[in-house]
Amino acid sequence: MHHGHEGNHEAPQSFLRRYIFSLDHKVIGIQYYLTALFMMLVAGLLAMLIRIQLAWPQAAQPWLHKILPGLYDPNGIMRPEYYPMLFTMHGTLMVFFVMSTAPVSGFGNFLIPLQIGARDMAFPFLNMMSYWTFFVGCLVMLASFFVAGGAAAAGWTAYPPLSALREAIPGSQWGQTLWIVGMVFFIASFTMGGLNFVTTILNLRTRGMSMFRLPLTIWAMFCVAVLGLLSFPALTAGAIMLLFDRHFGTSFFVPSGIVIADKLTSHQGGSPLLWQHLFWFLGHPEVYILMLPAMGFASDIISVFARKPIFSYRAMVYAILAISTLSFLVWGHHMFVSGMSPYLGMAFAIFTLLIAVPSAVKVFNWLATLWRAKIHFTTPMLFALGIVSLFISGGLSGIWLGQAPIDIQVHDTYFVVAHFHLIMAGAALFGVFAATYYWFPKMFGRMMNETLGKLHFWLTFVTYYLTFFPMHFLGLRGMMRRIYDPTQYDLFKPLQPINELISISAFVLGAAQLIFVFNFVWSIFRGKKADRNPWRANTLEWTTESPAPHGNWRGPLPVVYRGPYEYSVPGAVEDYIPQHVAPAEVKTVGTR
Repeated sequence: MHHGHEGNHEAPQSFLRRYIFSLDHKVIGIQYYLTALFMMLVAGLLAMLIRIQLAWPQAAQPWLHKILPGLYDPNGIMRPEYYPMLFTMHGTLMVFFVMSTAPVSGFGNFLIPLQIGARDMAFPFLNMMSYWTFFVGCLVMLASFFVAGGAAAAGWTAYPPLSALREAIPGSQWGQTLWIVGMVFFIASFTMGGLNFVTTILNLRTRGMSMFRLPLTIWAMFCVAVLGLLSFPALTAGAIMLLFDRHFGTSFFVPSGIVIADKLTSHQGGSPLLWQHLFWFLGHPEVYILMLPAMGFASDIISVFARKPIFSYRAMVYAILAISTLSFLVWGHHMFVSGMSPYLGMAFAIFTLLIAVPSAVKVFNWLATLWRAKIHFTTPMLFALGIVSLFISGGLSGIWLGQAPIDIQVHDTYFVVAHFHLIMAGAALFGVFAATYYWFPKMFGRMMNETLGKLHFWLTFVTYYLTFFPMHFLGLRGMMRRIYDPTQYDLFKPLQPINELISISAFVLGAAQLIFVFNFVWSIFRGKKADRNPWRANTLEWTTESPAPHGNWRGPLPVVYRGPYEYSVPGAVEDYIPQHVAPAEVKTVGTR
């Protein structure tokens, strides 16, 4: 551990070096965050189009034809061949370009040096390169909407042969190729960021900041970086092989005997299951790449606003490590219907149940922290409690889906959609909001409006459950995901009122985010000015100015004497003791 890191780049002087091609981790974190918010807007609009189609599949929408003439026919009916493009790009953008980016690359870059007591990341130039590589990936993904045939349409998992044969569907043309290229840029960016995260956390902690004095947010970021470094190479290899199948005549993933438009394809000998193994070897660690930052945010925020130490800090650390390790051993539960051996399926099912144990440890420790606490129901705290709620409700259905007898029955139904939108997308989304409201003062030097924040929370919390929880019932009735028109099946016609409820709730959920956007933008310019430590928190980022200056601290780096969660310490005058306060400086009852 290097105690005297003073940074290795000068304070920027020009506008370009300060705000565009910046080497400052705080600016780069905000760049990631704002770019992810824009991609969330695009993905959200795609979701609204999906919900319009599912609720009113045969209703004419002439106004949509005027806006999107390629997607809708002149009568305002969605062209069915383009519907797969909507859920493919919605899933891709949300999973990789929003939920993997805003919490990890955004808040990770912003917080790691501030919370460990460093001037900057270990490799500032690599940090800048990682953002601009990600930005190019975003442009490539967005450009795919405007090529012939439209964007990719093989699902966010890009299963062959739809993704491997250019003639399969309209989105299998250049849109799928651009999807692969965009993902390569994203993976390269995440890899650069992961190397930076691990090196910074291991080598640049300030004096006294041992690993077991790190905030749980930093432990989460460290494990996420390791997960990405170990799992993304599998998808990189798969993406390159898929590109070769599409353009150079190889057959890694395409089997023999596929006929398209009465013409036998020339591919032979490939295995679509190979792609599934490569994808899900990344895919399940990716679930925790999304969720672990939210768990770290929740732990930090709950402790602050419960005014109590997080219950069993070391158990929380070991739980994060256990979840990260086990996440590499459960990818096969996505493939129970692939014809795998029942004995292999049993092994994956057992490991899936095991991963519920450290997850439960985290939940019970959060609840123990809240027990008999003096809870301050601020906006960050409300969203942190929302993370806990979604993690519990989504996790319970995960136990079902982790067992082959049940999963085989509900595989590829809306039960699965409900599950991962609650535990993965929901927890990650609420984590982004919790972190935004909590660290906004340190990012911009101003406070967000609490009234608007609480209104945003309650509208989002209620409508999120109204949108995704009823999908469990659709799935148990057999309604398939990726379905264009449920009313084509007599079995699903009685379920249309549920689809309409879900869609109306989704529209309100989307509209509620306008409150957040207004609050965010208004608060940057007109919000109440924040002092150094508006939340009376213990971690090191609250010992510097708001917003933090170049190099994070104007004077010497802070020295750490204690852990990050010493709240309501018996005998202390204040109900919090920051990490940088020496034992001799702690004011106790009866001392002057």
